[in-house]
Amino acid sequence: MSGGGSTSKCARLCRLIDDSLRPYAVSVAFTLLEELDVVPMTKEKEKEILIALSQVFRQVQLWNQEFDSDSDNDSVLLLDCESGCSSGSGPHYEEIQCLSKILADLIVLLTFESRYVQHLATNVLVVVSEFVAASGRNWDAFIHLLCGCLDTAITIKLTFDSAPSPTGADDSNFGSSSFVIKLKQKLKDANWSTAASIVRVLRTILKIFNTENDVQFLTFYFDSVSSCLSNVPWDLLTQICVPPNVVQKSSGADALFHRSVFLGNFTQFLCSLVEQSYAVEAAGDSAKKRPDLQIIINFVPKLLNWCLGKQGDCVNTCILLYFRHKLLVLMIRLSFRTSLDCSILVSWLGLMHAYFSEYLQQSMTSLKAVQGDCLEGSPFLLSVSDTEVNNLCSHHVQRLAVFLFLRCSLGLISLKSDNDEKCACASQNLCLPSESNVNLECCGRKKGILELYNWLQGHLPVSIFVDHNIYLQKCIDFALSFLQLYMHEDDLLFKVLLQLFCVPFPAERWFQNLKGDLHNAKGDMLFHVSNVFNPVHLFHLFLLELHYDHQVLLDYLISKDTGISCAEYLLRCLRMVCDSWHSFVQFSVGGQNVNQSSCKKRKWDGSLFQTEKSSSSVKNDRTSTILEKECNEHKYGCKDNQTIGQRYMDAKECLLSLKISVESLHQKDLFPYNPKVLLKRLTRFQELCLRDEQNYL
Repeated sequence: MSGGGSTSKCARLCRLIDDSLRPYAVSVAFTLLEELDVVPMTKEKEKEILIALSQVFRQVQLWNQEFDSDSDNDSVLLLDCESGCSSGSGPHYEEIQCLSKILADLIVLLTFESRYVQHLATNVLVVVSEFVAASGRNWDAFIHLLCGCLDTAITIKLTFDSAPSPTGADDSNFGSSSFVIKLKQKLKDANWSTAASIVRVLRTILKIFNTENDVQFLTFYFDSVSSCLSNVPWDLLTQICVPPNVVQKSSGADALFHRSVFLGNFTQFLCSLVEQSYAVEAAGDSAKKRPDLQIIINFVPKLLNWCLGKQGDCVNTCILLYFRHKLLVLMIRLSFRTSLDCSILVSWLGLMHAYFSEYLQQSMTSLKAVQGDCLEGSPFLLSVSDTEVNNLCSHHVQRLAVFLFLRCSLGLISLKSDNDEKCACASQNLCLPSESNVNLECCGRKKGILELYNWLQGHLPVSIFVDHNIYLQKCIDFALSFLQLYMHEDDLLFKVLLQLFCVPFPAERWFQNLKGDLHNAKGDMLFHVSNVFNPVHLFHLFLLELHYDHQVLLDYLISKDTGISCAEYLLRCLRMVCDSWHSFVQFSVGGQNVNQSSCKKRKWDGSLFQTEKSSSSVKNDRTSTILEKECNEHKYGCKDNQTIGQRYMDAKECLLSLKISVESLHQKDLFPYNPKVLLKRLTRFQELCLRDEQNYL
């Protein structure tokens, strides 16, 4: 594709925008020159602009479809971009001027008071970005210009004065500083809604590109966005505060609302950046860390202050819940996408206590799991009342907050550093000293254990250490309530279960010594944390919550969303069970929480994945189950279905049934991935069951 052809395509687009929208953009410019507060908008003018925007949108879409029909377009597109970058020469000056003019005319429409005009103008900007990308040249310049628009809009709003030129304003990618000067004049009275609209455009562009095929484009994208985020004087946003008496007025309430809309869109945009930047890393050199992630990490304390600080008292409950939800999602994604050092983890724990303490302290033992307590793709459900929405969102935010708290605390425990190796507590039991103000800065491991211990003390007070049986039952009750909290959000469920494997667990040695002097273990923080989050007990409780239905486990394993995480969890649990067999066999559970099961059932009844046993196999299984039950009753001296032995039998039947189902699907090539490792672990589990059966027959 020649440079002339590309320029002609851009010129055609420029003429379309100029003929259709420039009259309205010019009227806005004149209004701004007259220094009016808002752009006047009559119903008739709004209708005219919407019709014009719709016509432009449809026409550019048609041109994009023509590009898509060209089978050679993708290869030429990548070749042109690579040649333009590798040569070190800037794009054609005429085309840059054309893109600058297009952006200026479209961006100025975002200053209109009408939300419909703003929405349709953002859609036009998105299809224009697709057009520029498909035309084969200067997509990186377009994104650079668009980020310059965001930089200018935010900086003008923050300074309330003549804003400094954005980074790169005199760069060849902008053509000349005249673009910035004109843009600053056109956006002179832009509000936060304008900046929010530009953020939505950038986020939508990010979502429509296929990472595997467009790595080069996304690299340009991240470089431009990182430059923009680094350049904006964000500290000024902290100084902007709307006084409570102004909030009562219409203008003050509108300003606060637009500010909240921008912060919500901006936080959502950062979440998307974190998610997509990981995909770019995976497609390129994974050894290189993208600088934009560190920029976003530095944003976290600022965002929490802006969204949940003093001004948070002025916004309504739904907006606050949305802020909490998105901020927690952002922090969780960052924790998975990059290695957080000790200082960041400690800082985040402090932020958790400052902004999410109510969710960390919220009781779980009194929580009754409800089948409808789930959030389908969003923290808000429009079909229920505000009170019900707030309750559902509260449970959702609690799940996120507790998970992030555990991830930070356990991250400190798992983190190794030079200081930890020199610290004496690294090789000693972490016992809680009698002095409450002891210095615990010696290592991250101790800090993490202390955070977990103090959090558990709010749910399981020290008084439960008095009696051994009561202590164990209370630990199991809390673990069950904890598990029930996550049962209806499958993605979080397996994330938190896998995270808890970071809890130090000395396996059989703890079980053998558990009935020792409990009073002496009263101050042992590691002892307490390990007993509450005992992975063998949690696995038993997990199967209990599924009512030992192996088909539910099968649904998890073949699901696109949970298949990998569920398989990883089962593999780690089966290894732990085989290493801690005595603890697994003797597990028992009782108490009131058992009757408040979440009743997790199969998501669907897919006939493709149903497996059948022969009548003889079923008969043998039933005979074996009866025989094993009698052996266990003799072995443990009990016949109560809720006592020792029965839970082992239920878990055994569930896991062996799962093994049969997975084997059957694998033999028919119906299992979505290779389950050989899982089958190997299940076979080992079966061998241990047979060994016990032979020992007690």
